[in-house]
Amino acid sequence: MSLNKINTTIASWLKWIAIYLLIGGIVGTATAFFLQTLDYVSLFREKHIWLVYFLPIAGLMIGLVYYYYGEAANKGNNLIIETHHSLEHGETPKPIPFKMAPMVYLSTLLTHIVGGSAGREGTAVQMGGAIADQFTGLFKLNTADRKTILIIGISSGFAAVFGTPLAGAFFAIEILSITNTKKNQLAASLFVAYIAHYSCLAWQVKHTIYSIPNIPAISLPTLAWTIFAGILFGLTAFAFTSTGKLFENIFNKIKFAPLRPLIGGIIIALFIVVFNSTKFIGLGIPSIQDAFINNAGQFDFAIKLILTSFTLSAGFKGGEVTPLFFIGATLGNILIWFIPLPMALLAGMGFVAVFSGATNCVIASIVLGIELFGMQAGIYVGLASVAAYFTSGPNGIYSAKYKTGTKYVLHYLINKSKNQ
Repeated sequence: MSLNKINTTIASWLKWIAIYLLIGGIVGTATAFFLQTLDYVSLFREKHIWLVYFLPIAGLMIGLVYYYYGEAANKGNNLIIETHHSLEHGETPKPIPFKMAPMVYLSTLLTHIVGGSAGREGTAVQMGGAIADQFTGLFKLNTADRKTILIIGISSGFAAVFGTPLAGAFFAIEILSITNTKKNQLAASLFVAYIAHYSCLAWQVKHTIYSIPNIPAISLPTLAWTIFAGILFGLTAFAFTSTGKLFENIFNKIKFAPLRPLIGGIIIALFIVVFNSTKFIGLGIPSIQDAFINNAGQFDFAIKLILTSFTLSAGFKGGEVTPLFFIGATLGNILIWFIPLPMALLAGMGFVAVFSGATNCVIASIVLGIELFGMQAGIYVGLASVAAYFTSGPNGIYSAKYKTGTKYVLHYLINKSKNQ
């Protein structure tokens, strides 16, 4: 190998190490700031519940900002996915606008401070994607390199927001293009996910800890019950995506987009006032934790499902994943009525499996379950996730993902084998 080639190789390695460290550090730090401020506004809302009366005004503000200043950014996670898909087809899409990061950050805080039912992963992933894509121009990266940049942007955001770097790495790969991912991209996704995770922890961010203390021995009956529960979780994930589409179609009939969250905010505020309950607004993390140890309400999962679908379809910002955890955990909790498995295990299975069905990211779901609940729970959360994945319907919450997701690949391989 010539000296010039050695120097070029070293320079390339140094460039990419710098990129990885910068993106991981910046996204991890930005996510830490987001999580800390989100905790602050959530606590502030709990102490000043009258803020829910401002849901319509907050909705109008979010709607106006995105309508006049962020039309492309309004696509959210789907914009990142569409950009990656365009690169796969040899196109040169526009850079993801950096303004997506502050816009989704501020609008998510506004959504939560007034009591919208939304999550947080969408915000972290969009911030990660928007921040990462700025390095394309900065380092004059080519198409292949830009695809890697988008992957690590998603993995770093997801890893930092939940404290699950392995799941974050696989989530990014699965949501973008599992068929065309190269080994170096998977390695980059893993590396940057860990950088972002530890960068977030360095700011003293505390992630929620869940526990499944009692895991039964594996047997044919327990596995059969796990598959049955997984089917129910998959049908619930299907209900979530279908409800979201229904509400989205209804709101799309309102031609002036900023009016959608205004009207949606009025209805959500009326719900909170009429039922005199704040259990289902915001992230709902206390209810998720409680589902592992105490009996949940029999309709808790359904109310959260409808309220979250409605909130996000109206145009409020945040994400779906933490509400999916709520839906799955509270549904799993009540399955103890007729499924002879421990409550905490059923809650943990639902926590992961509804996420699997709604996102169509089964590998990331299994890894997420193992990271959160330990290897011993792996067979149960994994089997439930697979069952949910195959019973949740062909589509998921990320519409731009449909034709490159794992489910599409598996169906393609099955049909191909039949035709041979």
